[in-house]
Amino acid sequence: MNNYQLPDQISHLLEENKKREQQEFRDLIREGGYVPPENELLVDAVTALSMGKNVLLKGPTGSGKTRFAETLSHLFSQPMFSVNCSVDLDAESLLGFKTLAYQDEKQVIEFVPGPVTNAMNHGTFLYIDEINMAKPETLPLINGVLDYRRTITNPFTEEIITAKDGFGVVAAINEGYVGTVPLNEALKNRFVVIDIPYLQGEQLNQLIKDNTRLEDDRIIDLFVRLSGDLIQAVSQGKLSEDAASIRALLDACDLSVLIPPKRAILRSIIDKLDEDREKDFVLNLTETLFG
Repeated sequence: MNNYQLPDQISHLLEENKKREQQEFRDLIREGGYVPPENELLVDAVTALSMGKNVLLKGPTGSGKTRFAETLSHLFSQPMFSVNCSVDLDAESLLGFKTLAYQDEKQVIEFVPGPVTNAMNHGTFLYIDEINMAKPETLPLINGVLDYRRTITNPFTEEIITAKDGFGVVAAINEGYVGTVPLNEALKNRFVVIDIPYLQGEQLNQLIKDNTRLEDDRIIDLFVRLSGDLIQAVSQGKLSEDAASIRALLDACDLSVLIPPKRAILRSIIDKLDEDREKDFVLNLTETLFG
């Protein structure tokens, strides 16, 4: 089995975290750009990766799954090759493609590696974003990459590729999102699942301070309250998940440094919604909080 060698600093902090919550651990996490709602989420993801397991980050759109993956990459000091899944994803998008090139003024055929083969050959992370957007017949191509074999036969070169030490897979999924399909059991069983909730309260407050230009504590508190109201409305079925995207909220915070917060929310959140009733709902919340 392919196991990671955890950096000594992380190994020590993980061990200490079993005994008590460590501010030092959270500071190290913050350097990677994402502080999870609970330390255990990141501890469990790091533990799974260090044991050679694949990690599937599951959560609503804009909840920070990609930032979570980037933080894992940061903690392991591992570069990360990425796959952005869509219905157009094919073998070439995953593994690479052949192209014409010149060597010593002679035309030759070269193979350009894709993100999967690059990550395997370099022993780094592979991040598969929105994995359930891909067609069900595409992802079985990499089943051997995702199980204990860590091996694939490249259909374009017939080369058998075995991942180097350090290779690991992190994937993200938005369940029930438009254009997605359920993961088949064979694929899902190749992952350890980490459920990522929205950031709220003090953690969201700190995220805004760390990742936007907004410095006015009063306005930041209002944005945190707005986010909480949006998340509650989503849970009650009054709004789609897009309305509560943390990514969109951070955009609104940034814009509010130079334009009125209500207009910033209009551009970053409200105008992205499809239904007039949802737009009116968010607009009413905005008017109530920001006046």
